[in-house]
Amino acid sequence: MKEKIILIFQISAVFIGTVVGAGLASGQEISQFFTQYGYKSFFGILICGIIYIIMSIIVINLSIKYKLNSYDGLILLVSPGFLGMVTNFLTTFFLIGGSSIILAGSGALIHQYFGVSRWVGIFFMVFASIIILFRDTKGLMEINSVIVPSLILVILTLFLLHLIFYKNVNLSFIKSIPYYKNNWLLSSLVYSGFNVLCCSGVLVPLSLSIGKKKSLIAGSIIGALGLTILAFIINFLLISNIPYIFKYEIPLLYIANRFGKLLQTMLLFVIWLEMFSTEVSDVYSVGKNLQEIFNISYNKSVILIILITIPISQIGFINLISLLYPAFGVVSFIFILQCIIFYIREYSK
Repeated sequence: MKEKIILIFQISAVFIGTVVGAGLASGQEISQFFTQYGYKSFFGILICGIIYIIMSIIVINLSIKYKLNSYDGLILLVSPGFLGMVTNFLTTFFLIGGSSIILAGSGALIHQYFGVSRWVGIFFMVFASIIILFRDTKGLMEINSVIVPSLILVILTLFLLHLIFYKNVNLSFIKSIPYYKNNWLLSSLVYSGFNVLCCSGVLVPLSLSIGKKKSLIAGSIIGALGLTILAFIINFLLISNIPYIFKYEIPLLYIANRFGKLLQTMLLFVIWLEMFSTEVSDVYSVGKNLQEIFNISYNKSVILIILITIPISQIGFINLISLLYPAFGVVSFIFILQCIIFYIREYSK
C-alpha cells in the first residue's frame, strides 16, 4: 500500500513538473493566457484542469492497450495521414525548441545573478540533465518528486504572506479589476492544447514503463487537480497586482520582492529547477520518440538531442517559436478532439 501511494505521488509530481516549466513558475504563462482576461480567467483555468483529467485518462488507456512507447505512436494511432505527420513534426520541433530555449535561459540566469559566462549555466544544465536522463523513467520521477514539492512550498508561502499583509483582497475586489481581453475561452483551450500534447510525450512512455493503470490514472488526476490549484493561486496573486505585473518578465518576482530577499532567492531557485525539470521532460519525450522511429538506444537519442539543442540555444530560435505558437495551438486542439473521437469509437465497439 505504501509503495502504491509513493508511486501515485511520483506520477502526480511528474505530471505537474512536465506542465509547469519556468513560464508558469515565473507567472509569465498565467499572465499571458489567463490574468489578462480578469476574473473570467479562473473559469479558463478550471476548463484546463478538466481537459487535463479527461485527456490523461484517454492517453494512459490508449498507451497501455496499444503498448505505445512514444508520442509518435499515439499521434499516428489517432491521427493517421498528413495531419498526424504535421502534428508529430510540430511536437518534436517545439520540444527541441523548448529544450534549446531553456538552455539559453539557464545560461542567462546564471550570468545575470553570478556574473559568470553563459556557457557555465548551459553546460551545468546539460551535465545535470544527462545524469537524470540516463536513469530513464526512474530519473524523471525522482527529480520531479523533489522539484514539485519545492515549487508548491514557495508558491504557498508567497500566497499566505500575500493574504496576511493584504487583507483587503477578496472576491468582490477581484471581480472589480478591469480586464484587457475578452476571448478567455479560446485562450484556455489553446493553452490546454499545448500542454496536453507536450505532456503526452511523457505520459505515453511512462504508462508503458509502469503499466499500472489505476496508479497512473490516480496520479494523473491528482497531478491535474494540483496543477489547477497552483494555477488558481498564481492567477489570484497576479490579478491582485494588475497592472504592475505586466511590466515584469518574472511577474511573481515583483510580488515576492515585497517579502524579503530570502523568498525572492527561493523563487528564483525554484524557477531554475522548473527549467531543469522541463529540460529533462522535453529531452526524455523526444528521446523515446527517436528510439522508436530510428531503432537506436535511448541513451544515444538523449546525447543526439542535447548535441542538437546546444547550438540552437545560441541563435534567435525564440522568434521562430513565437511565429509557430498559434499553429501549434490549433494543431494541439485538433489532436485533443481526434483523441476523444477515437477513444469513444474504440470503447463503444
